[in-house]
Amino acid sequence: MPKLYDNKVDVAKKPGWLKIRLHRTTQFAEVDRIVREHALQTICGSGMCPNKAECWSRRTATFMILGDVCTRSCRFCATRTGRPLPPDDAEPGQLARSVKLMGLRHVVVTSVTRDDLPDGGARHWAAAVEAIRRENHDATIELLIPDFDARPELLDTVAAAKPDIIGHNIETVERLTPQVRSRARYATSLRTLELLARRGAATKSGLMLGLGESDDEVLQTLRDLRRAGVRIVTLGQYLRPTLEHYPVAEYITPEKFEAYRQQALAMGFDYCASAPMVRSSYRAQEALAAIKNEKSETRH
Repeated sequence: MPKLYDNKVDVAKKPGWLKIRLHRTTQFAEVDRIVREHALQTICGSGMCPNKAECWSRRTATFMILGDVCTRSCRFCATRTGRPLPPDDAEPGQLARSVKLMGLRHVVVTSVTRDDLPDGGARHWAAAVEAIRRENHDATIELLIPDFDARPELLDTVAAAKPDIIGHNIETVERLTPQVRSRARYATSLRTLELLARRGAATKSGLMLGLGESDDEVLQTLRDLRRAGVRIVTLGQYLRPTLEHYPVAEYITPEKFEAYRQQALAMGFDYCASAPMVRSSYRAQEALAAIKNEKSETRH
């Protein structure tokens, strides 16, 4: 990635609430051993997620498919940009076997954006869900997909595989989208989520805070997501990967994150995770349980 910002820019000291709390349980140790012994690849490890120990202790993990080279170059993301390799047809089966080896109860699948492929990788996504289901009958499946340019036929392909949750992150408020995201459009993300919700999918989206957004802009984004049919939302602190990436404008306090959570729930979201260290798949099973409880209460 070319340098976007001056390396001499002042970097504010991270506040104490951003310290990682480790969850070294026997469940985590077992999953960690399996991952190392079988050389399994998860974005939990490669992405240095601060919640890896907690999630693995809960038998939840996140995998990235379709390679590690993205066709877009968002200014918040450390993923490499360039020309990706063709999809690996064996990958869905390998993913399913990894899920089985790790004994996961909930699996999250994400990917780089593949604008180079005619279908954006939609068929590969569907094949991954189908393979996981065949090998892991009791595991629940959550997807975190790119926007697919909001093309209905591609979203239909993914939704038809019937994952338990389909997420697509809006990432930031409308005003900052052109500065922070590459090619992606705020309206396109909303359209993607709206089309998925219309197809009966349980939809999810996430926001990074601390990029320079205002309170009003955050609340407007939440309202836009809710109108698009999104049922689950996550809010977390943006942390700059390197000095070449978009700078942090502010470290948001835990109290403000909690206030956003309460306001999101008041808007009608079924579940909201909002705290400095929250990431897209944080406590994903809790979100799924909240949706199932809502369905049960509606029936009664």
